[in-house]
Amino acid sequence: MALTPSTMIPLGTEAPFFKLPDTITDRMYDLNDFQSDVATIIMFVCNHCPYVKHVQPELVKLAEDYIPEGVKLVAISSNDVENYPEDSPELMREEAKKWGYPFPYLYDETQVVARSFDAACTPDFYIFDKDLKLVYRGQLDDSRPGNGKPLTGKSIREALNDLLKGNPISENQVPSQGCNIKWR
Repeated sequence: MALTPSTMIPLGTEAPFFKLPDTITDRMYDLNDFQSDVATIIMFVCNHCPYVKHVQPELVKLAEDYIPEGVKLVAISSNDVENYPEDSPELMREEAKKWGYPFPYLYDETQVVARSFDAACTPDFYIFDKDLKLVYRGQLDDSRPGNGKPLTGKSIREALNDLLKGNPISENQVPSQGCNIKWR
């Protein structure tokens, strides 16, 4: 595991189009299925990363708190499953069911989607506004495995709350950190 920060692509970047299968329902989803009148959160995660495992409870809580506000969320795994079989679609389905993910968990087998977002780590978070323009990229909060800081989702919650209130979102954003995406 190599500790890797987010790439921090420019704010205002338009969300790249994608079409991927959901490992929970086998349905195909594309970017347009997640466009919201409020915000769209795209999360690059996986099953085996200790940084993702650390934030899973907050990912579910975040979804439960903000889906009723009109926010749409989607998780994507882009890891090489040949070398990391614990990230296979079958095990992604099991993980999503175990945690009760209230959002689709898509599989990016070709890794094209992760590359189009310039995703670097798991977890890696992107928030897009109603026009699918990037308004936030970075960490969930200051908590990391073993650092003793509480898991609150503070950074993403602040951005979402500002977006919901029509307030500007601070451009002072901290990169996420986690395991590097397992490229082929």
